[in-house]
Amino acid sequence: MTDTPPDHLSSNPRSPFFNQDALQRGVGIRFKGAERTDVEEYSISEGWVRVALGKKVDRHGNPLTIKLSGPVEAYFHTSADSDEGSGEAE
Repeated sequence: MTDTPPDHLSSNPRSPFFNQDALQRGVGIRFKGAERTDVEEYSISEGWVRVALGKKVDRHGNPLTIKLSGPVEAYFHTSADSDEGSGEAE
């Protein structure tokens, strides 16, 4: 895996943009220069993030989200080198 996060990533397992390996490394999002921890999905090339709208949920129990437009920067919390040394023995 490279040190650049995917252009489009979602934390929803049903999404075609879901990537478990990237999420396990920890992806940080900077939106409009501020650190965001509540991002459900993002697209760097299109310049938007999707965040949960409080504690509201739809009829299926999924959180309601809102799409915000602006400059998006994504980065990994851990490097690819430190990830290879950790085993999945748990």
